Amino acid sequence: MDRFISMKKMAIPLLCIAVLSGCSGEAEQAKEDEKFAIPVETALVTTGNVSSFYSTTATLEAPEESHVMSRIAGIIEKINVEEGDRVTKGQILAVIDAKRQRYDFNRSEAEVQIIQQELNRLNKMNNKEFISQDQMAKLEFNLQAAKAQRDLAELQVKESQITSPINGVIAERYVKTGNMAKEFQELFYVVNQDQLHGILHLPEQQLASLRVGQQASIIQQHQGTKSDIIDAKVLRISPIVDAQSGTFKVTLAVPNQDAKLKAGMFTRVELKYDTHLDVLTVPYNALINQDNTQALYVIKDTKAQRREVSLGFRENNTVEILFGVEAGEQIVIRGQQNLKDQSLVEIITPLSFAAIR
Repeated sequence: MDRFISMKKMAIPLLCIAVLSGCSGEAEQAKEDEKFAIPVETALVTTGNVSSFYSTTATLEAPEESHVMSRIAGIIEKINVEEGDRVTKGQILAVIDAKRQRYDFNRSEAEVQIIQQELNRLNKMNNKEFISQDQMAKLEFNLQAAKAQRDLAELQVKESQITSPINGVIAERYVKTGNMAKEFQELFYVVNQDQLHGILHLPEQQLASLRVGQQASIIQQHQGTKSDIIDAKVLRISPIVDAQSGTFKVTLAVPNQDAKLKAGMFTRVELKYDTHLDVLTVPYNALINQDNTQALYVIKDTKAQRREVSLGFRENNTVEILFGVEAGEQIVIRGQQNLKDQSLVEIITPLSFAAIR
């Protein structure tokens, strides 16, 4: 019994020593934590304009195109253009052998002159009573028929020269010199790509957000280089919704004076729906998504204070903040992944931060 009491008396001091040692260790650890500052890069909450966009894809089409055909049959004598050549309206693209048509025209012209001379002779006669009115009427009718035949022959001679009906570029050539062209055979395909149409099919829920003249951006991707952005606008909006797909057709007017875009291309399109003016904005990469909530770290003195925020529009790396921070407050934009609420921080320059990383 005395031995048990003795051991108990010895255990109490040891326990006290252990407790004091543990408290001392925790205090020292807390003190060390206070000394350790996490390096961060910061920026200020600013005000600006942020727009809302709808991103989709579009097919580019040429609003002006022409399948140039032959109106007469004959041998192709000459071809004046090749694929890729720019042509103007009325320019001669090819010539068809029209010897037969010229012979027909010359014969018709001669018939017109013969009938005209006979009518002139009869009209100059002094004794009109010897001229039959039926004969004069028949000559007048024959003259009109001969002129019509002559004009038709002249048209066929003219149609032996194949001309472009529009300004544009030769996209395809289907014949060669010496080929036999048939009547109404397609010879060339001409397309005007100075302005293209972007064809979109959007969900019916977006119909209320669109209007004619609304701004859009055509984004042309280049492999290994920066993308080109071309300004466009809404030209037409279909008034009906397709029952099977639940979409409606939207046509964009896309300028293409430098010919960077081609008909048939698929491109990415961003439609600008609305713009919020003079709102609070922060870099999107400053946000922390935790437990399905968006948060920012705001610098107060030397500590980072976690703030939950509500987001509005986002444009590229800029996002609108509806509430949670105020203009001019300093927020963490790099290094926030290592932070907790009330963490001690050290604000450093972007160059120094890159060196630490």
